[in-house]
Amino acid sequence: MMLAIRGTRLFDGERPAKLASPTVVIADGRILDVRPGDSASAVLADNTPSRATSADLGDVTLMPGLVDTHVHLGFDAGPDPIGRLASVSADEALDMMRAAARTTLAAGITTVRDLGDRDYLALRLRDELAQRPSEGPQVLAAGPPITTTRGHCGALGGKADGVDGIKAAVREHAERGVDVIKVMASGGVMTEGTRSELPQYGLHELRAAAEEAHRLGLPITAHAHAGQAIADVLAAGFDSIEHCSFMTADGVEPHAETIAAIAAAGVAVSATLGMLPDPTLPPAIATRINAIIDLLRSMTLAGVTIVCGSDAGIGPPKPHGVLPHAVRQFVDELGWPPAEALGAVTSRAARVCGLGDRKGRIAPGFDADIIAVNGDPLRDPAAVLDVRAVFRMGQRCESVPAPVTPA
Repeated sequence: MMLAIRGTRLFDGERPAKLASPTVVIADGRILDVRPGDSASAVLADNTPSRATSADLGDVTLMPGLVDTHVHLGFDAGPDPIGRLASVSADEALDMMRAAARTTLAAGITTVRDLGDRDYLALRLRDELAQRPSEGPQVLAAGPPITTTRGHCGALGGKADGVDGIKAAVREHAERGVDVIKVMASGGVMTEGTRSELPQYGLHELRAAAEEAHRLGLPITAHAHAGQAIADVLAAGFDSIEHCSFMTADGVEPHAETIAAIAAAGVAVSATLGMLPDPTLPPAIATRINAIIDLLRSMTLAGVTIVCGSDAGIGPPKPHGVLPHAVRQFVDELGWPPAEALGAVTSRAARVCGLGDRKGRIAPGFDADIIAVNGDPLRDPAAVLDVRAVFRMGQRCESVPAPVTPA
């Protein structure tokens, strides 16, 4: 089946396309070509009517489906998402995750890394959605995050202690078929008894985890707030760092040498941006939010590769589908040009996920994950909040309800 999708403007994941009536020609779930509208019509004319259709979406910008490098589809964005996920049956949890996936896709997010579930449920959802792409994003699943006994998110079942324990946990996750390994290198604000500013694992354990993951052909990322944990994760050879907030007991204290080393190593930081406007934040975050924004500005100046992992699902300010709000944060709060902000949730995010040759671009050979937004996001970043159409693997998501995301 061949399909041509036409709009008024096109952002290809890196830059705007200078084409009249830009039209994306799709065949068998992949992008065949990107052409001016008249030229694309000729391609369709060469095909039999039963195998060629077109969709003129009007005054919209076509762009790649968004990529969120950090979500928790099993979290309900309520006051105690970990407790809720741990308490419901597997069937109930999977139903929650299916609903979250539909909401995520409706917001224009066509690829996610799920960095923490229970019972490896995200792998089941991943396999379901691979067969039914119009019902949710492509999911890269980590399974239960690897954490210490009584550590952050320990209720989800990924407990492992010591070098031998963490290596065994990585092997178990690999055997279950995960796409990425997630390690809780520091504590977190959502788990009582843990502290974000303190490491949970030492360098030897983290290095063992990274070496075992890479031996098994898997990327590895770490939840890391504490400065020491961030430095150890970098020294251990992790591929990316979640949050990377340099928290202390009462604030944020960036380590310039560590930031420079992150930039030099080319290790990506998955920044926890994207939240509803005027959110009520947890006190531990609310008192640090301005310092975290300043930190991200410093990382930008240092040349650190930054993408966005919204952490969708962890609380009321971060419902599923919240990632588009991050684009305006990049522009308004970090001072990024709009094209750079859009790249952080499309092409660059896809590369961090290991999908840079398939996702995050509108270009020949890439998966036909395409959204149409009302307006021009290169002029007004809020345009990404007004999604008019979503295609995943060339299938239009007709059954997905329009997302409710306040501007």
